[in-house]
Amino acid sequence: MTTARSTTSYAQLGVLYAEQLAAQGVAAGMLTHKWQAGDLIAPHSDIDIRVILEQTPESWWEWNEQLAAAHHQTVLLDPAHSRLLEHPPGFAFTASELDRNLVSPAEISTWSLATGNTTTLQRWKSRAQMMPWSRADERFYRGILDARIGGRYQLEKDSTENVHHDLDSYRRHCVAWHYVAPCWFASAALATRTRCPGKTAALNQWHPGELESRAEEFLRLSSATSDPEPSPTQMLRTAHAAVDAVLRRTPAPRPLPEGAGTDEAAWTTTAGMLRVRVARWIYYLGPPPETATGYLIAREEKELRSARNTLTRLTDRLSRDDATLAEAMTALLPPGPTTASTLHDLLALWGRHRSVVEDFLSAHSM
Repeated sequence: MTTARSTTSYAQLGVLYAEQLAAQGVAAGMLTHKWQAGDLIAPHSDIDIRVILEQTPESWWEWNEQLAAAHHQTVLLDPAHSRLLEHPPGFAFTASELDRNLVSPAEISTWSLATGNTTTLQRWKSRAQMMPWSRADERFYRGILDARIGGRYQLEKDSTENVHHDLDSYRRHCVAWHYVAPCWFASAALATRTRCPGKTAALNQWHPGELESRAEEFLRLSSATSDPEPSPTQMLRTAHAAVDAVLRRTPAPRPLPEGAGTDEAAWTTTAGMLRVRVARWIYYLGPPPETATGYLIAREEKELRSARNTLTRLTDRLSRDDATLAEAMTALLPPGPTTASTLHDLLALWGRHRSVVEDFLSAHSM
């Protein structure tokens, strides 16, 4: 079986997504996506959207239902969208939160505009670049490394269920852009204390000593025009050597102060991620025909664990009212593997405690 390759560019896909959101009644002041244009490699890269709202919705639950419907409809428009739009947006923030520096500067630095005001996004990105380097930055970038090094990256875990054309090419893409390039990106940021805008920029601009030849070799091997094309297994061996070389140039963790407003930013990042969970769960449990979501359901465990850990860490440092709200929200993030059955249960649990969910998702948003 093969699927038709989409003729829609990533820029066009962002505009199309905004149109479908509007058709469902979702008023997005801006759509951004993670990574820069050079980091999105058609037809394999998916686009990871962030929604920026001018104001909070009256009901986050209804907003998520509309978001899920818009995503579903956009995927239905083209079979290739089941890969390019693998999942609903990863975060939703308000413009007020960005204006008040409550969103991780490392996160903002990776954004590209899909739809909205270029000047506004550039202001947020410029401010993010000027923020002092802090312990939160170290956590952000070391988290990327820790998820992949020491044998944690496993090629077989990069699902091919929604990829039906040139599987070897996709697997090579995964090795390059899900393993080597993110490690290079994170190490470059840690070594230079600079919030890198993307993976390609890191590969092209940070290659001290022997890493220059490694970067050139890997960019060549990951190119669709590499001749002869290595097998995914061969490329993985080369990738391990490249990552080992990068780690030798990565500084050890250093004691750093928490940046100003770090706790508030951690709260906002967690809320921003949880604001889109219901849309993801609805979409995953009722995907378009011939679209696989089982592997995405399994990934939800990591997201929920991250939110639970962050809220637990923050509780002792929050005001009484915020601590009470954080504890109540944490109770709605049960540990354990995520399956279709547990997501059904989570939707029911959040539905029974909708007032807690709505209060948490809107707290400090404006």
